[in-house]
Amino acid sequence: MEFNCSSPRTIPVVSTFANPFDNNYDDTNSLTGVNGQTRKPIALWPGMYHSPVTIALWETRSKTFERFLDPPKDAPPQSELLTKTPKQSRTSILYGFSADHILREQYRDPWNEVRIGKLLEDLDALAGTISVKHCCDDDNTTRPLLLVTASVDKIVLKKPISVDIDLKIVGSAIWVGRSSIDIQLEVLQSTKETSDTSDSVALIANFIFVARDSKTGKAAPVNRLSPETEQEKLLFEEAEARSMLRKKKKKVEEKKEFENGEVNRLEALLAEGRIFCDMPALADRDSILLRDTHLENSLICQPQQRNIHGRIFGGFLMHRAFELAFSTAYAFAGLVPYFLEVDHVDFLKPVSASIFSFTSYKLFASLS
Repeated sequence: MEFNCSSPRTIPVVSTFANPFDNNYDDTNSLTGVNGQTRKPIALWPGMYHSPVTIALWETRSKTFERFLDPPKDAPPQSELLTKTPKQSRTSILYGFSADHILREQYRDPWNEVRIGKLLEDLDALAGTISVKHCCDDDNTTRPLLLVTASVDKIVLKKPISVDIDLKIVGSAIWVGRSSIDIQLEVLQSTKETSDTSDSVALIANFIFVARDSKTGKAAPVNRLSPETEQEKLLFEEAEARSMLRKKKKKVEEKKEFENGEVNRLEALLAEGRIFCDMPALADRDSILLRDTHLENSLICQPQQRNIHGRIFGGFLMHRAFELAFSTAYAFAGLVPYFLEVDHVDFLKPVSASIFSFTSYKLFASLS
């Protein structure tokens, strides 16, 4: 199975390095935007520094995104919610790794596979575009919603992703609540041997976005979603079940009390840790203290890392967090770790353009 970008919903991705000797190279500093007005080049917009995928997505939806950069003053909110289908928000992006060696080098890791951290950044950018497409009312007189990444429900890597073979990411809205949107993304990579579409799925991710009123900051209702096909209805039901489960878990965590078995296990772990501190000569040589696996990164968030709302781009945060987690696992095990899945990621509050730090811990383990 081969990928192609002939579909109007498939966005081709190219490397971010423009060749000044290429005939297609454009050195102008102004472009025609909405209503014939002059706008900045896409490369100078907030968030455009990170990834060629982000550039491709924003360029494709430039008219929609320009409303976020320069919203109408005192514009009213959307008066009537629309009913949309998953097909209307479905978007795909194509990485032409096989033909674009510069793009290939931008995504290559030391083991000749795709950098997962950089891919997480692209997934967040695509999910953001899909959420905008679903919430857009095509009315330039209303104020746009503020859409933010609330959480990542799950990311599962099904097989290694080669950097030498073309790659495609497909995503759409699969469920909506009152103000939340569940977006499922699939990373596809096929070879001549994999003719079945299900065999080409390399990674699956679910992103949860929430809508806020851009003026009041309060939760805002989003357009309804009406699944059409049996597969879309199944995904809708599964996403609704996950949403209910998240709410139940949140209530349980607020009232959580440790059971006797859990208390005994914690006491045993603390006792083992005290031996390391008080009598290290008697400690188990196949164990290590949790604090000894501690790694931390301090970064200055530059303006280039902000999103269209002036906050630090969520994909950038996940990119950095993944690479720190990878380094922590590498330092702990002494061997190259293989990424399998992310269980859950929560964005508790927006991050402003300033110094922040990531702290990553490796769970206590015994080495055989």
